[in-house]
Amino acid sequence: MSIILSLESIHQAYGEQVIFNHLNLFIREKTITAILGKSGSGKSTLLQMMNGLVRPDRGTVTVFGEAIDYHRIEELRLKIGYAVQGAGLFPHLTVAKNIMLPGIISKRSVEFLQKRLIELLERVNLPHEIQFKYPYELSGGEQQRVGLCRAVLLNPPLVLLDEAFSALDDETKNEIHEQLLAIQKAEPRTMVLVTHNKHEAEKLADSIFQIEDKTLNKLR
Repeated sequence: MSIILSLESIHQAYGEQVIFNHLNLFIREKTITAILGKSGSGKSTLLQMMNGLVRPDRGTVTVFGEAIDYHRIEELRLKIGYAVQGAGLFPHLTVAKNIMLPGIISKRSVEFLQKRLIELLERVNLPHEIQFKYPYELSGGEQQRVGLCRAVLLNPPLVLLDEAFSALDDETKNEIHEQLLAIQKAEPRTMVLVTHNKHEAEKLADSIFQIEDKTLNKLR
């Protein structure tokens, strides 16, 4: 399998606080990679480097075979799905509009978006009628499923998950884990998730890395 994403010789500091020092990470396509770390270890910063939200002080981030061009960052982000803790849904938009937003921005056809919407709702076991509701009408688990649907709407080759399931109860979390694995089986893509939950990493990931003392160690 080829390398779809790499971070090479990364150094990052905020003031006097060094976050990473000469960090290297290479991620293979169509695999799930988990990055473990304690709160404040820098794992979310690492994920944000992957889609250009954070630019490293030194080092190179390469995505899809090219170093990130920070002057054309919006083009890159349309090829990367992103889901965060709490789902990050827009409260004034319906579920349908929240999920279809990346497609609306990229001017995909209404026919494609409506078909894809129903397909994804079924894949994560949400009823069709939920598309007309607003985020405040949903449970935490339902919101997270909607966020996952939005992240994979355009079949992006890369999806980043930032503690996306950490606020959920164990039963709901297990259900969404199974749905994530089902999506990965049906639509193989590269996924990178950051989590503090080792059990979650072991259940979902092909490769596992842990951030400790400003370095990255491979566990699996």
